[in-house]
Amino acid sequence: MGDMVKVRKKFNGTTEDRGRTTKKANAMDSVEFRKRGKEMVDFIANYMDTIAERRVTAEVDPGYLRNRLPGKPPRTGDKFEDIMNDVERAIMPGITHWQHPNFHAYFPAGNSYPSILGDMLSNAIGCVGFSWAASPACTELETLVLDWIGKTIGLPKQFLHEEGTGGGVIQGSASECVFVMLLAARHKAMKELKKRLPYIEDGVLLSKLVAYSSKLAHSCVEKAGMLGFVKMRQLDVDVNYSLRGHVLERAIEEDRKLGLIPFFVCGTLGTTACCSFDNVAELSEVCSRENVWLHLDAAYAGNALICPEFRFLINGIQNVTSINFNPNKWLLVNFDCSLLWISDKNLLTSSMTVDPLYLQHKHDDKTVDLRHWGIPLSRRFRALKIWFVLRTYGIEGLQDQIHQHIKLARLFETYVKNDARFEILGKVTMGLVCFRLKGPNSLTAKLLHMINESGKLHMVPALLSEIYVIRFAICSQNARDEDVEFAWKIVSNEASSLLMERENIENGICTEKVGDGDQKNPDIDDVFPDFDDEIIFDQQKSNLHRARLRRSLFMRMVSDPKCYNTKVLKALCVDKKRTRSTPSENSTELDYDK
Repeated sequence: MGDMVKVRKKFNGTTEDRGRTTKKANAMDSVEFRKRGKEMVDFIANYMDTIAERRVTAEVDPGYLRNRLPGKPPRTGDKFEDIMNDVERAIMPGITHWQHPNFHAYFPAGNSYPSILGDMLSNAIGCVGFSWAASPACTELETLVLDWIGKTIGLPKQFLHEEGTGGGVIQGSASECVFVMLLAARHKAMKELKKRLPYIEDGVLLSKLVAYSSKLAHSCVEKAGMLGFVKMRQLDVDVNYSLRGHVLERAIEEDRKLGLIPFFVCGTLGTTACCSFDNVAELSEVCSRENVWLHLDAAYAGNALICPEFRFLINGIQNVTSINFNPNKWLLVNFDCSLLWISDKNLLTSSMTVDPLYLQHKHDDKTVDLRHWGIPLSRRFRALKIWFVLRTYGIEGLQDQIHQHIKLARLFETYVKNDARFEILGKVTMGLVCFRLKGPNSLTAKLLHMINESGKLHMVPALLSEIYVIRFAICSQNARDEDVEFAWKIVSNEASSLLMERENIENGICTEKVGDGDQKNPDIDDVFPDFDDEIIFDQQKSNLHRARLRRSLFMRMVSDPKCYNTKVLKALCVDKKRTRSTPSENSTELDYDK
């Protein structure tokens, strides 16, 4: 009996004896965790308070870290002080500081102290919420906060767990949302086809499926088509960079004549290149009529739907099948956190359900098991950080954040418009401004290169109808007017230097060249050749070849049914009469000034 009382277990570097824990060498117990945890909070707060003093982008070469850290892990544990010293010595030099006030690339990476604390608690709880039974609060809080946000952005009742046929779920990224929805749509289409054509091979039916997006849709849409082995057509946009209903309708007509089966459309609310908006009202009408799944990827701009003045962007949502956006972009929630809603949960779960005995539980028929709502089985308790943020800021606080970013973007827009050397492409609706120097593409490309090399700002480019633009995104949570003023000063000064250099070259004035001992970067030189090379002014397109996707013949066949079908032109010439929507004076365009 005494031996049974003294049963001992070894676990995680500690020896446990009936509640008494004896620390082994270098293991961290609760006493040290309290001390180091406070130190880490101080380190994080100090990092955030002083981040503006750091260079925005990393100034290291590929492989730098292997020269600063050992090639093997330590045999015995290191001291915590040594680990933190290596953070500053080895890790921080290789960090691009996304929370920096002068970081204006991509889109915002959400961050806030309440979100960090929520994630800390989630990590401490350490549950794996693949089913309701695995941790009831993990599932129930997720469905609750998805309903909260769904109601806030004006989703119809069918998208809610509480009172609809569908519901919401947290995914890892917008890419995952799009891919999962394409798989669900493919499953639905194949199921319907097998009922009609039971003797046709699945592979033959799959080869007939075709999906659509605009040419400005995120690359994850094309990737979803690749992974899903379906054809993906990228459609032209209008002068406002918007995919319109008549363009989609015409594409569907063309493909049906070719014997293809349209099954999925991915519309975009807030394209990555210029934050333009596909016309949801028109697309949803076409998709409803043609029995095609319409998914909306609103990764960035969907966050603005919490502001009532932007909800006109989802007019027609009642005919949309699914929609996603990322609070980890603009609602102060840390990555990863993408929200996905679907109007009929059975369309999703029927394509994802695998239910072995060891995952079943007695409440199966009364609860939602979110493992059936996506690809992974294991799920983190991500709803906690959303809940912390919503409780701390409230909807009004998050609306203020979005309004402030939009105000700052319009301030930058004013600076650009007041300088005759520059022009703006696209409408400034959210927190993004796309601008360029007037002249050849290479001039703007050179300007961006100079700005980024300075380390004072960080921005990235985009192509809009083969026009090279610089994207200026408001990203910092605490961005201010002074940050925009500083950014414009850097842009303007670098532009003046660039144009002066160009003028000197055109006038035959010798400028400083790279010395014999200096090494050129071939990647940079290919894209930004020296000014005395005529290609920079006269052959703009050749300078952009690196920016265009090079797909193999196989990928072209998957993505574009026209590129390999020799009969397509003849088929498209048949019956050109239009009986449905065409662009006209009555066509509906989105009014961003509402």
